[in-house]
Parts: sequence; C-alpha cells; structure tokens
Amino acid sequence: MRPVSESEIRASFVNCSKGEARRLNLPRGLADLPWEHLDFLGWRDPGAPDRSYLVAEREGGPEAAGGLVGVTLRMPAGVRKSLMKSNVCAVCVTPHPGTGVLLQTAARAGASGRQGNSVGQYMCADLACSLYVRGRKKPEMGGRPTESLTVEERIRRLRANLDAFLSEVLRESVAAG
Repeated sequence: MRPVSESEIRASFVNCSKGEARRLNLPRGLADLPWEHLDFLGWRDPGAPDRSYLVAEREGGPEAAGGLVGVTLRMPAGVRKSLMKSNVCAVCVTPHPGTGVLLQTAARAGASGRQGNSVGQYMCADLACSLYVRGRKKPEMGGRPTESLTVEERIRRLRANLDAFLSEVLRESVAAG
C-alpha cells in the first residue's frame, strides 16, 4: 500500500458522516508504518474499544468504487476469551486463539447503511492481516500453519477476500451512484 495522509484517510470513509470521519482517532505514528508490507491500513480506536477502522486502495474507477475506501467497523464488547478454541480470520486465513478473531461489522454505505443495514466479517482483532500473511507478525500462540501457497499467493487471497468484503459494504451505494 502506498503511504496515505491524514486528509486522504479522513476523506476515504464511505459509511460514516464527514463529521464522524473528522473526529475519528487515527493510528499513532502514521509516517512510521511499514507501508510496503501493508495491503490495507487497519487499526483499533484506543478511545472506543468496540470500534476499528479499515482503509484500503481498490482498483477501478468510480463505477467500481475504486481508489481509497475507508470503513468504520464495530466489534462486540465483552467477548470472553477461550484458549481452548481458535478461530480463523476470513480475510487472511490466520488462526488465532481466544479473541484474536472477532466479528467486525460495517454499516453499508449510503441509504442502506443509514437504514441500519450492515455486513460482517470475522477478522483479526488487531487488523494486522498483511503482517500475518507475510510472516512479519505471529499469532498470540503459535505460528501460521504450513500452507502450500506462496507468500504472493496468500497476499492475492487476502486482497481478494478484502475486496469481496468491501464490495458488500459498497454494494448498494455503487449501484445507486
């Protein structure tokens, strides 16, 4: 992912108001992030433990909702941690114990989202999917299971899974726009 500025991030959000985008907490050390190892920028809001944010570049023109797309996400609060169970992120396919994977829901963009419609996806709670697939970060207990896919193939799978999720968030707004 290319480095993006604070103003680009705030302008990218498709499922919240401009005022909400102006007020959201951005990740610290934005300039120091490992941009060359990121397929998307994802972070949890330190001031609101049930909120997280995701910003990704999409290919295609406006008809395909291309360019930088940001979505606000909600996570369940008070999830009990179980070290006996593990869950798999639907974006990067990394298994995590306990609460390492959470259901993250995004209001749909446009009128549909304002009516309360949302779409959810089980994702890494820390939104560090890009680092997990590249082996730059390890899950809390243990590493990634051995896969026959190359790192490049895992990156393509991650991007395809993320694009499918973002397409669902944007689905009605793209058709209407």
